[in-house]
Amino acid sequence: MKERGVTVEAGGDPGVTKRNHRFPTLLETPWEGAVTLAALFEQACGKHSARPALGTRQFIKKEAEISADGKSFEKLTLGKYEWISFKDAFEQASSFASGLVAIGHEKSEKCAIFAETRADWFIALQGCFRQSLTVVTMYASLGEDAVAHSLNETEVTTVICDHKQFKKLMDVNMHINTVKRVVLMDDLEGASQESCPDSVTWKLTSFGEVKELGKQQPVPATLPVPTDIAVIMYTSGSTGMPKGVMMTHGNMVATVAGVSQLIPNIGPTDRYLAYLPLAHVLELAGECVVSAAGSGLGYGSPLTLTDNSSKIKKGTKGDATELKPTLLTAVPAILDRVRDGVRKMVDSKGGLAKTLFDTAYRRSLIALEGSGSVIWGLEKRFWGTIIFKKVRAILGGSVRGMLSGGAPLSRDTQRFINICFGAPIGQAYGLTETCAGATFSEWEDISVGRVGPPAPHCCVKLIDWEEGGYRITDSPMPRGEIVVGGPSVTLGYFKNEAKTEEVYKTDETGMRWFYTGDIGQFHPDGCLEIIDRKKDIVKLQHGEYVSLGKVEAILVASSYVDCIMVHADPLHSYCVALVVATQGTLESWAQKENIKYDNFPDLCNKEETKKEILKSLQQVAKLAKLEKFEIPSKIKVLVEPWTPETGLVTAALKLKRENIKKAFAKELEELYT
Repeated sequence: MKERGVTVEAGGDPGVTKRNHRFPTLLETPWEGAVTLAALFEQACGKHSARPALGTRQFIKKEAEISADGKSFEKLTLGKYEWISFKDAFEQASSFASGLVAIGHEKSEKCAIFAETRADWFIALQGCFRQSLTVVTMYASLGEDAVAHSLNETEVTTVICDHKQFKKLMDVNMHINTVKRVVLMDDLEGASQESCPDSVTWKLTSFGEVKELGKQQPVPATLPVPTDIAVIMYTSGSTGMPKGVMMTHGNMVATVAGVSQLIPNIGPTDRYLAYLPLAHVLELAGECVVSAAGSGLGYGSPLTLTDNSSKIKKGTKGDATELKPTLLTAVPAILDRVRDGVRKMVDSKGGLAKTLFDTAYRRSLIALEGSGSVIWGLEKRFWGTIIFKKVRAILGGSVRGMLSGGAPLSRDTQRFINICFGAPIGQAYGLTETCAGATFSEWEDISVGRVGPPAPHCCVKLIDWEEGGYRITDSPMPRGEIVVGGPSVTLGYFKNEAKTEEVYKTDETGMRWFYTGDIGQFHPDGCLEIIDRKKDIVKLQHGEYVSLGKVEAILVASSYVDCIMVHADPLHSYCVALVVATQGTLESWAQKENIKYDNFPDLCNKEETKKEILKSLQQVAKLAKLEKFEIPSKIKVLVEPWTPETGLVTAALKLKRENIKKAFAKELEELYT
């Protein structure tokens, strides 16, 4: 067995500590001199000056489409990607930096970026770094109270936002205390420039005007040092108000250094599809890694990702088809939807096409899991050419590798991506507090359910958690709470010393550690598997412990499940679940079984539907060898999807458990009666 993570001695609390097998010391910089994000970007732009850096799709038109039930849906027609070079990107960032000075922003003040992912977001970030400004980032999906809290707590004076977020700012302007200036990005969908009412004293300037001012009135760069705070990143958080994590330039550069070593042959010929929230550490770290390598960043969105995405006009191309990315980052919920969409397409064709697909998939799975790399390679080439080529075209047909992070990826989805897209998919594990990737699966590792060994810039330690019964002496593998140490571990939470002291510690050697609250186990080859989370464990009436997150990660593999929340009550001996149904799969089943219904909500309420979904959950649970008490005894089938906008999931599509419990308190109560 290949050793991927090696055991090392470490300071701090006793435990089992691993580091990456390829690097005897922790990496802090990707190359000499790249000690800050500003230096990293400047050097990459100099090295790759003529190559395409940032791409944005041409907007052609927007129109409303009325569905059969009378609902109106917005559809976009988008053209080709229009690119700016690394040289242009650097010049725009430099002009923007000077422009911020010209409109009155001072070095001691903080800037906030409050916008959906796009090229101007990245340019604004790099522009702020040219003047050593600390950037406050917030998810575009944050609610009004959270937006006001984040801006007030950090005393932001300049907000850089898009049109959609500008409207949110206006809605809470009476509750924002320190904002003086708003820089408004151009609307990508052709809307006219906004204006502030007389009651608002903010100085409103367009993004283009700020760049033009900076071009006319250039000022020397004031570059940061590694210990300067680059970003205060507000997490969307699954409970309470968001917390601001303070990341230094040194923290982020360490992540870039480590992750860059784990993507084989990353370089200028790669194209990366950037569509996840840039205010999330996974996407921010990903874009910094890709741009440092001289690869092109093509911007898109989850709603325009594929030809069948909800905002794409039928018959026109989605972002992936147009860009043909070679590298892709995704969260499991998006990959699950890709998987379900392909299966729906195959099932709808039926006949010989479905038989061939099922045969190809079955043979490929056997080859991948049991016949060795040579046989798998032959099967992949053969079936990839005649069966899976159309599936691969969904994501552009050129993807050579994917990264999944933010939540556990199901075994079924991981294998589906391996086979149908012919690409390795590396699972990563990390947190905002560790600047993203603390562990990262190696591409040639085809195992499922694991998140790989420690990245080259981190140590990962397991320590005993007595209360939960997890110990480093457990057999056959050491288990315990995951603690991450190294140069990417952040300073702590902004203006929250109590919470910082609770979960961050610096040992006698000077290494900083973050106590994650996640529970893991080390496999014999040094790879980490996430098996539990302290906060998600509930003790049932008869003393059994149920790990809600673990059970949810397994049950989401049911084709009927779009989202699921398992709920356990200490006063009962069983658990229940709220299930957001996958409409297409459920309607296909109803048609096959000749079940009559008026509309989708009517179908979800039928007893036959509940029984069918519950049976599917039980089958999935049995395959995963869940205990009987871990399997939901009753379910409530829900119609409306859970989105960040509804406040029921985070921007990374993790469940906001308390919000869901509050929103569906009546339904949960009924399940226990």
